[in-house]
Amino acid sequence: MVGLQDLIDRVSDEGGINKTQARKAVQAVISTIEQALARGEEVRLTGFGTFRVRQTAERMGRNPRTGEPTRIAAGKRPAFSPGSRFVEAVRGSGRS
Repeated sequence: MVGLQDLIDRVSDEGGINKTQARKAVQAVISTIEQALARGEEVRLTGFGTFRVRQTAERMGRNPRTGEPTRIAAGKRPAFSPGSRFVEAVRGSGRS
């Protein structure tokens, strides 16, 4: 798993910047995405993917411990749709 500090270290190495600058850059990107989604805006990074807010309807679910029906309130959920380059990078070029 790659955590936040790993991401900062990699941005620092690949970007040729110090870790303080990398931390600020990574935090700025994350904060910008969060703020845009909070305003209901979509964040589209061509080739990488799109972050958006999806509305979910109220629905019935079950309590996993008791099996009792329970109401799940409508709400907003963050969502990510991967872009084509991102999908290809994950799949790799050697697939059949």
